[in-house]
Amino acid sequence: MAVYAKDIRNIALIGHSGEGKTTLAEAILFNAGAIDRQGKVDDGNSVMDFDAEETSRHISISLSVANCTYKGTKLNIIDVPGYFDFECEMLEALSVADSAIIVTSATGSMSVGTEKALEYCAEHKIPSLVFVSGIDKENANYSATVESIKAKFAKAVSIIVPELNGHKMVGYVDVVSGTYLNFNNKGETAIPASLQGEYDAARASLIEIAAESDDGLMMKFFDGEELTQEEITRGFAAGVLGGTAIPVLAGSGLTNKGVINLMDTIVGSLPSPAIRATKDVNGKVIPADEKAPVVLRVFKTIADPFVGRLSLFKVISGTLKSGMTLKNVTSDATEKISAVYFMKGKKQETADCACAGDLAALAKLSATSTGDVLCEGAEVKLVTVELPRPVYSRAVYAAKKGDEDKVFGGLSKLKDEDIAFTVTKDPDTGEMLLQGLGETQLDVICKKLKSKFNCEALLQDPRIPYRETIRKQAEGEGKHKKQSGGAGQYGHCKVRFEPGAADGVFEFVDAVVGGTVPRQFIPSVEKGLRAAINEGVLAGYPMVNLKCTLFDGSTHPVDGKDIAFQLAAKIAYKEGCLKAGPVLLEPVYELKITIPADYLGDVMGDMNKRRGRIMGTEGLGGKQVVTAEAPLGEILKYATDLRSMTQGRGKYEMKFARYEEVPPASVAKIVEEAKKLRAEE
Repeated sequence: MAVYAKDIRNIALIGHSGEGKTTLAEAILFNAGAIDRQGKVDDGNSVMDFDAEETSRHISISLSVANCTYKGTKLNIIDVPGYFDFECEMLEALSVADSAIIVTSATGSMSVGTEKALEYCAEHKIPSLVFVSGIDKENANYSATVESIKAKFAKAVSIIVPELNGHKMVGYVDVVSGTYLNFNNKGETAIPASLQGEYDAARASLIEIAAESDDGLMMKFFDGEELTQEEITRGFAAGVLGGTAIPVLAGSGLTNKGVINLMDTIVGSLPSPAIRATKDVNGKVIPADEKAPVVLRVFKTIADPFVGRLSLFKVISGTLKSGMTLKNVTSDATEKISAVYFMKGKKQETADCACAGDLAALAKLSATSTGDVLCEGAEVKLVTVELPRPVYSRAVYAAKKGDEDKVFGGLSKLKDEDIAFTVTKDPDTGEMLLQGLGETQLDVICKKLKSKFNCEALLQDPRIPYRETIRKQAEGEGKHKKQSGGAGQYGHCKVRFEPGAADGVFEFVDAVVGGTVPRQFIPSVEKGLRAAINEGVLAGYPMVNLKCTLFDGSTHPVDGKDIAFQLAAKIAYKEGCLKAGPVLLEPVYELKITIPADYLGDVMGDMNKRRGRIMGTEGLGGKQVVTAEAPLGEILKYATDLRSMTQGRGKYEMKFARYEEVPPASVAKIVEEAKKLRAEE
């Protein structure tokens, strides 16, 4: 049976890792009758965490989707990992969700994940509410948690007043409706006197926020007139939609307390896809109209062991039915639609169709990846999700010789599921680099390789692509002479070496006078020198910025040969460069580090310890952006270190800047390591 956009709520559960998002999803599904019993994350039997790595680690790694129906409204719940290494999963989820529920614990303070989630929702104008979970745990403090959120996000407003008996939540006052519910009596009664003061204060804040959403209500509020219950409810919903209100509720997903109230708020106050219409790249609104041509966006790909590749998508407009043929705007391919599925964790429920606004899945799309847009009729281009660039790199090898094809073939298949990592070949070192957002993400990838493809990857620190150059001018002479019966070989050249190649790498100048080196052998000298610069004279790293001037030499009328002059050039190169003050160069990267101001001193001090230079700081959106430069060898694990320094609040981007001379104190160690590496090879 088709469900239309006005009766759908697409909700992403986001927030810090371990705060109870998956547990809350279980409670919602159970309350709606979608599952018979509540699973537990610790027991490995929850609907949303079904991957082997998720059940073993007791954390979510990939986003998952489940649907249920409550009070005539279809709830599509997207459970999102909270660990920072899987941030791209959150961004993909929020690209199709119409609202977000930030789940946080009642610790009395605001977690980093809660702060980052609220910041993202505010920046991208995503309606959101906060669910304070674990309220009945020992030492839980709902009021302090709310105040810590309000201290940074003034739009936050508590819309319940919980009643606790000891550490147990036994009821609550619904501030929006002004009713009190006692769990034990299973019904509404008068508001207890002990909660009246908190309720009055919360109600006053709610009315003020509701009035702010509408000019007419604001005038009525300032004139001292009382707002009706309908006006409060309508104004509050408008405030949530417009981002001027962030409702805060409380309960416990584990004991299923306060979850029904949350579900009522989802249905009554969070927007449907009909209200939160999508825009194309030109800013044109695409209404969630089930009668319009089909437009859908794939936001997740799952490698299912039985069905194959599953593409999770949102129907932006139209009604998708099996048998249709759609054009993939991104890959310029056509896709034949077979069966349409609705997801419930790892289970697929076959459906006749999926209407505008709904989330569903398709199997075995041959040319479609995460982020692609499929259309019926005219092509529609949607705004792409801006994902963070990988900043954590490790060299990846097959642990077992001969397994290279299995390892890299497996990584290619895993890339379908996780678009946040890359596998590239370093053109300088020849190593294959596995790059992602952090150590945990790469560790999970390696575990999946073993469990899914029966092969093991070995991760190591990537080699630093050092360079060598010279600092002064020097001359080198090379002579190659070989006579061992038969035709001999003879080549002799004198070459001047100096820094300053026109292209920054290599420049050859012919300055031979009088034909001491025959014209036909001058290209041979150049060829020999070009080959020689691939291996420097200090540690074997490529030589750069080398200007080579051939100014003299000699030949033999019979034994002068191309190969002889190539070999003579290499001899001259080694002799001349050793006399020309050879030095090692290291790659230096520019970093843009975004952090809260509180961590500015720590980050700048740490950067100085890494031989880095602070180029400047500026304020941006309430944060500090530090521009710095540092050698690559000092920032290989900066993603992990910055996260530790800033409690997960810091982020950065980096790009290559230039090569600089390695300090003399570090040269001996680098040379020794290079010799050891060559010996092993």
